[in-house]
Amino acid sequence: MDINLSQCFIAVDDHDRALAFYRDLLGMEIRGDVGYEDMRWVTLGSPAQPDVDIVLEPPLADPNASAADRQAMADLLAKGHLRGVILATDDVDAVFEHLRAAGAEVLQEPVDQPYGVRDCAFRDPAGNMVRFKQPRKG
Repeated sequence: MDINLSQCFIAVDDHDRALAFYRDLLGMEIRGDVGYEDMRWVTLGSPAQPDVDIVLEPPLADPNASAADRQAMADLLAKGHLRGVILATDDVDAVFEHLRAAGAEVLQEPVDQPYGVRDCAFRDPAGNMVRFKQPRKG
């Protein structure tokens, strides 16, 4: 049996600001842009991984959710309490310098971790943590 990751979801409160980060800064390509009622889902991904999609979705993508639940999720997103994503790269230091120069919010400068990777972390415009890792050399 072969099982692979197909999609992952990242909650955002402003799709256009998120696209400026994921598409314009990270170089991901848009694969779909769908609206339903007052919600929007934008699917994008790395050209190097055509079979893996990242979906930018509303903080609570349920048209039947109560206003109170929507507000609770929006509040968690604003505080940065929703889960982030870890992206792999072959040059963490270059990614770090590129994003820092573009004004992205730095959470952690590149560091060699004891569990075998070199990584760094940023916040996307919605407050999600986006971590970049590469296998540690030598």
